[in-house]
Amino acid sequence: MAFDTFVIFLISPLGTALVGALLAAVLARRARRLAWILAALCWAWLWLCSTPVFSNLLVGAVERSVPYIPLRRLPREPAMLVLGCGVEPPQHAGHLPHLNSAAARVWYAARLYHAGKAPLVVLSGGNGDPGVNLGTEAGAMRSLLLDLGVPRQAMLLERRSLNTRQNAQFSAALLAKRGIHNVLLVTSALHMRRALAQMRKHGLHAVPAATDFEARHEGAIREWLPDAGALRRSAHAIKETVGWLAGR
Repeated sequence: MAFDTFVIFLISPLGTALVGALLAAVLARRARRLAWILAALCWAWLWLCSTPVFSNLLVGAVERSVPYIPLRRLPREPAMLVLGCGVEPPQHAGHLPHLNSAAARVWYAARLYHAGKAPLVVLSGGNGDPGVNLGTEAGAMRSLLLDLGVPRQAMLLERRSLNTRQNAQFSAALLAKRGIHNVLLVTSALHMRRALAQMRKHGLHAVPAATDFEARHEGAIREWLPDAGALRRSAHAIKETVGWLAGR
């Protein structure tokens, strides 16, 4: 996991720019012109990835790689599989789970359940930091879904996975015990292409039920102004693309 985290940092715009800047500093004494060119390229790359116009191009391209199916057109399947990362376990006893920017996954799962799209909801997500978090992502998602009216007996928890590959591997094993191989896959649109590839690898036929779309249009001037949110979205799109290409 530590190695994966380091690789993700290296391929992010910020990581690439920092490594390039360090290399430029090393080259500064012996190849000053090359060092200046490299430093300028690093600055330009970081600025470009920080602009909403470029970020939306990257994110939109990944999100459109899997056709969107509206809720009303989704088929009924024996189960739906909801991937973690939208809800974090609490860090202190008595506290509520933390909802992050991908929490729409859980809300959409509740909508799908109440629309009769799947009688079984599989919640997949472990605990990436047992020293900090209490419980698992799967347990945190169950708490929220209970509040959203999904009955406890309709939910099956997969509590071991720490990444997308394990989401698919461990969830497929749980479902195979019930003779289930077809699912609705609920995850963020930006994550869907990579998640579908992992489902296929582990013998699941998954119908994409995407939510949490991140590509958006800004004002004309704002499109070209650096923005921390745009930098985060660019990094996320690059991570998903590299992970999909690498089969991770």
